[in-house]
Amino acid sequence: MARRAITCALLLAVLATPALAGQVPGPASAPDVPIGPRDRLYSADQTSNTVSVYEPGSQRLLGVIRLGDTVPQNLSPLYRGQLLVHGLALSPDRRTLAVVSIGSNSVSFIDTGTHRVRHTAYLGRAPHEAFFTPDGGELWVTVRGEDYVAVLDARTYREKRRIVVADGPGMAVFRPDGRYAFVCSSFTPELAAIDPRTYQTVAIVRQLSPFCPNLAATPDGRQVWLTLKDTGKTQILSAEPPFSTLAVLDTGPITNHVNFVRNARGQFAYVTVGGENTVKVFTTDDTPRPVATIPVGALPHGLWPSADGTRLYVGLEHANAIAVVDTLANRVTATIPGGQSPQAIVYAPGAAGDPGEGAALETLTPVPGVLLALGPPGSSARRPATTVAVNPQGLLDHLQAAVSGLEPGRTYRLALAERPSEPFGRLQPLALFKTNPAGAAIVAALGPLKTLLGEGDDPLPRRYLVIVPSEGGEAAKPVQVQLPPPGLP
Repeated sequence: MARRAITCALLLAVLATPALAGQVPGPASAPDVPIGPRDRLYSADQTSNTVSVYEPGSQRLLGVIRLGDTVPQNLSPLYRGQLLVHGLALSPDRRTLAVVSIGSNSVSFIDTGTHRVRHTAYLGRAPHEAFFTPDGGELWVTVRGEDYVAVLDARTYREKRRIVVADGPGMAVFRPDGRYAFVCSSFTPELAAIDPRTYQTVAIVRQLSPFCPNLAATPDGRQVWLTLKDTGKTQILSAEPPFSTLAVLDTGPITNHVNFVRNARGQFAYVTVGGENTVKVFTTDDTPRPVATIPVGALPHGLWPSADGTRLYVGLEHANAIAVVDTLANRVTATIPGGQSPQAIVYAPGAAGDPGEGAALETLTPVPGVLLALGPPGSSARRPATTVAVNPQGLLDHLQAAVSGLEPGRTYRLALAERPSEPFGRLQPLALFKTNPAGAAIVAALGPLKTLLGEGDDPLPRRYLVIVPSEGGEAAKPVQVQLPPPGLP
C-alpha cells in the first residue's frame, strides 16, 4: 500500500508539473503566460500598409493602425505615409512595437497600450526585419537593400552604429541569453555570427543558398534555424561556436518563416511553406524529424506562438487572414480575417492598455480579395501549384502570384488569355519572371484586374490567367492555366 501511495503521489506530481515553459523570443526558463483578455496579436499588412490588431482570446480583429495609403495614393511624389509595411519586433517589456516598412525605408515605434506612433526613424535602402536585444536597450534592423545592420537606441530611436555584413542582410536574431546575434543574408550565401558586446563578427557560416528571409533561435539556446526561400530548404545550425550545420531539411517551395513552440510534448519547429499552403512541424533534436504537415490556407508567411505555447498564429498572405493552430492537435481551429497581405506576426501577452486608451485604432471591415488557383491543365484547384490573390486598392487592384511547380531557372510570362482552355486566343502579358532553383517565384502586377477576371461590375470581356514559357511569343502553350473552383466543371 505504501509503495502504491508513493507511486500515485509521483504520478500526481508529474501531472501537476506545468508544460514546458519559455516561448520565443524568451529563454526556456521564462514562465509561460496563459492566454488572457489583455493579450494582443499583431500582423504587418504589406498591401494595405496597416498593422492589424487582434484579441487572441476572443479570436477577433479589433482594428488596424493605419501607417500608409493604398495604390495609387502612395505613388505620389508628395506621399508622406509608410509603404510596404512588412517587419515587426516587440520589445521585451511588451510596451513597444517596432514596424519596418520596406518601401519608405522606415521603422515606426508604436506604443502597444495606446496604438499611437511615438516616433518614425528613417534608415538606408529597403530595411527588412528588426529584433530587440534581450535587455531591450537596442533595436537591430537589417538594411537589406545595403550591407549593414542598423543599431538603434531603443530609448532615443536614433541610429547609434552600423554593423557591416554581407550584401543583403535578411534578418537578425539573438540567442535568448544575448551572447550571440545571427544575421543571415538574402543576397549572399553567408550568415554572420556577431558578439553584441563588441559588435564584431566572430564567425562566418556558409548558407546553402543566397536567399534567407527569416531565421529564429530555439528557446533552449541550442540551435538557429534559417529558411532558404530560393531552394525550398531549411538549414539548422548549432548556436555554439563554430556554429556548424547540424541538418538540412527539404521543406518545400517558397519556404517562408520559422518559429518554435514548447508545449507538453516538447520543443518543436514550425515552418511556413507558401508553395504548398502548409505549415510543417519538426522536432528540434540534432537530427530533426517531421512530426506533422498542417494545411493552413493560401500562402502562409509569418508565424508566432501564444505565450503559453498552446496556439500558433499564421499569417495567410493570399487569404488576408490569420490561421489559428492548436499546437497539441496540430490542426487549424479558426481563421480570423484581417488586413491585406499579412507578413510578420508578433504575439504580445498583456500588452493591452487601460480601457479607452486604444482610441487610435481604426475600424477595419475586411475586404476580401479574389483568390485564384493555377496549375497544369486538368489538375485540381484543391492542390494548386500556384495561388493568386487580387486585392482591391481603390481604383486599381494588386495581383500577387505565389508560383510553384515550374522548371527551375527558366523565364516565364504571367498573362491574360481570352479563353480558359485551348484555343486560348490572344495572350496579354502581365509580368515576366524567372523561377528560382526550387521552380518557384513571387510575381506581382497592378491594374483593373478584378474586372478582367470576371469579378467586377464593368461589362469588359472576361480574361483568364495563364503562365507560358517566355520563348515562343504568342505561339507559346500555357504550362499552367486558371483552374475552376472545386465543385465546378
